Amino acid sequence: MNTERAKDTLWDRIVARQGEVFCTKKGLPFTYYVKGGELFTSRRERSITRSTFEKACEKILDNPEKVSGPKQLNVYGAPYVWAILSAVLGQEERERSKRQ
Repeated sequence: MNTERAKDTLWDRIVARQGEVFCTKKGLPFTYYVKGGELFTSRRERSITRSTFEKACEKILDNPEKVSGPKQLNVYGAPYVWAILSAVLGQEERERSKRQ
């Protein structure tokens, strides 16, 4: 997967999926909404920034074998970031496979 391309489209893909139900790795359901460059989950009061998602995405794409869960991301809101990125990056991977 092209890291720069993934980062370029990442925020748009996250924005497009707001309102959907996601689950953390421990199975806790949540939804989110985006306001500008911030994401707010239904389970937290503080926002998670766009740059946090970009940093986490880069970690995952640079070394997918090493990053196997939210703790390895080492970012604020890691359980939520992990759940959303797993869905968004997984969707991108599935779409690319269909085109090949």
